Amino acid sequence: RRAAFRRHWRRRGWAMDRGGIERGASFLDGLAAATVPGARWPDPQPLGAKIEPEAYPLDALPDTIRAAVEEVAGFVKAPLPLVVSSALGAVSLACQAHIDIERARMLRGPVGLFLLAIGDSGERKTTCDNFFAAAIREYEAQQAELMKPELLRHEADLAAWTAERDGLLLKIKEAGKNRKPTDELRASLAQLQREKPDAPRVPRLLLGDETPENLAWGLARQWPSSGVVSSEAGQILGAHGMGKDSIMRNLALLNLLWDGGTHSVGRRTSESFTVRGARLTVALQIQEPTLRGFFDKSGALARGTGFLSRFLVAWPESRQGYRPFTEAPTDWPRLARFNRRMFEILNLPAPVGDDGALMPQMLTLAPEAKAAWKVYHDAIEGELRAGGELYEVRDVASKSADNAARLAALFHLFEHGLGSAVGFDAVDRATTIAAWHLSESRRFFGELALPLELADAARLDTWLIEHCTRERTHLVAKNHARQYGPLRDGKRLDVAISELVELDRARVEKHGKRTTVLLNPALAGVAL
Repeated sequence: RRAAFRRHWRRRGWAMDRGGIERGASFLDGLAAATVPGARWPDPQPLGAKIEPEAYPLDALPDTIRAAVEEVAGFVKAPLPLVVSSALGAVSLACQAHIDIERARMLRGPVGLFLLAIGDSGERKTTCDNFFAAAIREYEAQQAELMKPELLRHEADLAAWTAERDGLLLKIKEAGKNRKPTDELRASLAQLQREKPDAPRVPRLLLGDETPENLAWGLARQWPSSGVVSSEAGQILGAHGMGKDSIMRNLALLNLLWDGGTHSVGRRTSESFTVRGARLTVALQIQEPTLRGFFDKSGALARGTGFLSRFLVAWPESRQGYRPFTEAPTDWPRLARFNRRMFEILNLPAPVGDDGALMPQMLTLAPEAKAAWKVYHDAIEGELRAGGELYEVRDVASKSADNAARLAALFHLFEHGLGSAVGFDAVDRATTIAAWHLSESRRFFGELALPLELADAARLDTWLIEHCTRERTHLVAKNHARQYGPLRDGKRLDVAISELVELDRARVEKHGKRTTVLLNPALAGVAL
């Protein structure tokens, strides 16, 4: 396992010195003029710090989840990791109220996942979310209907309580005017305050674009298990609640909710409250420039506080431009099976205490499962030291074994239900998926640390290789690359192309107004 783990993250060295990285870009016209048609291609130089994306380990998903993902992906044609993110977000949200996971003595906690997919708008995440969250929405609607009598009764009780309180306040005011004693009236008011009717708790699981303040209030006063699911995470990470003055406080809140901790909010002008025993799932999609802006705004806080290290990151290649229309299937047997299982889990009695806090059942790892989890944990730990494969992303890597345990518990409950320890199969699947996400984090954060022009070049290089390999060519019209590739901004595309030209990974030819990018045939496996 350790050897396989090390092969999973093969080390790639820097291909250029720092002076090369800072080198300014040439104009494409100049590049084209310097290109000699038919000239022999030199060997392509390595692209600095580039980590190749790996195929998503679809077979590692439990059968019911995998089959539903394949069925939805076949119709929606969204990037596969994005489809899986929607499925895992729904599973996490359905299961997190019912179970916690114990990895070892004194190492126990929630199973809720934080998922972050980095991709352009239009990747159809909302469509995927709607498919996999259908059972959750149906459950919410049914519970709201069932709770209508309780809500009407509460409205009546609250109206009566409010009238009684207003009457006491009026008596206190009148007594004060007439300089009469108010001690008994004040005592009655204090007693009445303690008897304020509590609103019935109605399950509200899907929250959407919530501010951190509303999120905490909802978990404390409405329902203690929720999920923030959004295809526009910029509305969350770029919201007022993530302003310069409040970002530290709100990142700490989200970190605490991932850990299942207690959070108290004291207010001077309204009711104070405490979030206790709550569980949270976060499943977001964000565009790369927006995420970079969030990093710029938050400085070192986003990683320094451990906020982003908690996420299972996916950075898939866009499928836009390669999604021909197909009619929807007449039925969805695999998705229907997934949603039936989701509905069964959602209808388990929620373990909510009198104080509104959840009391999930604690799952443990079977001996062989714990042994497998320890191997994964120790393999990662050995690479966190200086010079190790994971040293540059040690904040993310240090949470990977925890996320693997969460995934294993979710897979176990989804496939086998409550009442038994988590087995080896669930841990084996979970560590494979956690390792893939760790590779994605390493790829993304490694490129994020690069100057923007070199990061753009890495993304364009990946797209060109994938496109040319699929089409069995090494020629791409620049306009086609701009329309369907990862860089829509013309200036950024020009700079990225110039970086690839200087590394002998591409050339540029101009014929009149038409500009063509030629990929080094060695990169696409094309024989000339």
